[in-house]
Amino acid sequence: MLLVKKMNDGKDGMKVLWLTNILFPEPCRMLGLPEPVLGGWMYAGAQELMKAVPDLKLAAAMFYPGNGLRRLDGESMTYYLIPAPADMNAYRKELEPFFREARHAFGPDVVHIHGSEYPHSLAWVNACGAGNTAVSIQGLSSVCAGFYLGGISRRELVKSVTLRDLMRRDTLFAQQRRMKARGRYERELFSKVGHVIGRTAWDRAHAWAMNPEARYHFLHPTLREPFYRSEWDAGACEKHTIFLSQSHYPLKGLHRVAEALPLVLRHYPDARVHVAGPDILSVPAWRRNGYAHYLGKLMERLGVRDRFHWLGRLSAEQMCSQFRKAHVFVCPSMIENESNSLGEAQMVGTPCIAAYAGGMMDSISHGETGFLYRFEDAELLAMQVCRLFGDMDLCRHVSSRGRRAALARHDRSANAEQLRRIYRDIAGDAANGTDGREGGRKEDSPCSC
Repeated sequence: MLLVKKMNDGKDGMKVLWLTNILFPEPCRMLGLPEPVLGGWMYAGAQELMKAVPDLKLAAAMFYPGNGLRRLDGESMTYYLIPAPADMNAYRKELEPFFREARHAFGPDVVHIHGSEYPHSLAWVNACGAGNTAVSIQGLSSVCAGFYLGGISRRELVKSVTLRDLMRRDTLFAQQRRMKARGRYERELFSKVGHVIGRTAWDRAHAWAMNPEARYHFLHPTLREPFYRSEWDAGACEKHTIFLSQSHYPLKGLHRVAEALPLVLRHYPDARVHVAGPDILSVPAWRRNGYAHYLGKLMERLGVRDRFHWLGRLSAEQMCSQFRKAHVFVCPSMIENESNSLGEAQMVGTPCIAAYAGGMMDSISHGETGFLYRFEDAELLAMQVCRLFGDMDLCRHVSSRGRRAALARHDRSANAEQLRRIYRDIAGDAANGTDGREGGRKEDSPCSC
């Protein structure tokens, strides 16, 4: 379906076009496709933005499993569906004509690219230019690639390579190389844009390092709706349970939790760990990847394999249920920006522990809204878990203050209003011909305190 006619401006308000690699729930329902588990916070943010700015015209360009560019008119958003490339890790020049056509059809005042980790974001800028365009940071491939192997020695990882890894050419080393390649495209993207939207001191520092001339805009994310109405109860949680939200590659740090667990079991023999996502250890050996092989051997050696239980893919409601059940939530990533799972756990009020890494240190005030530890220090992680297991008054203290801080940080109305101001600033810079690189306000400078 060709989209060659630009929409009539008429008397409508500002027009904003998003680019995202997540297909939102509404077009999924319209196409009869399963709704995604990931990225729900972006859809929640879109809904809140349209509530706050009723005259805003919002559209989203996103990928779908079909042929040709399609336009769908939802209840309050327009969707431009672009054929998904077979390999999101590679730069796909064939996407550029689709991007140009979608941009011409909608005629946005502002383009908001959600995420810099994949090359399609650079393809958009190369196809459509960087004028009136902002990139919001989720993770940073160019930085995270250096932490991908999670501190595990190369010797151990070589020993853990499986037949599946070799047949698919998908060892952990190959995965790291692909992330590094994406990081090179990411750096090129940042060198070209004039506006960056971020949320932590960590992403601000790296945005500044890649492009000191770009204008930085601060914005906390709006989270999925169920987390605003769920609340942890010390009396109802399952005592001595630890909940983790991810586990499928080394950067996420599950092996550090496995190393800490024997120390926890010494004091709390009934302790157990629940992990969101598919059970990577239950697949047949010939299908197991290198990290799963390493984890299995590590857990068997430590005698903790039976203490880990995988829960499968969880919806937002199911995640809320697990946060309420857990005694403690742990985010053990070696690097992370502002973990959405950590934010969701704090919103519910689950007592939280996180590695002192990336942007997570902005989310936790140590001893008040949660606890921090160095990623490699399994002993300190174990002690913090035991401290919370043994002191329900401390759990209530951390829960109350963490929830209060998260509710303020992820306030839906405040965040929607802030995003509206950011869009006005970007559109104003475009109208003035500055595009964020000069003439920006001092308070938005990456170097300001």
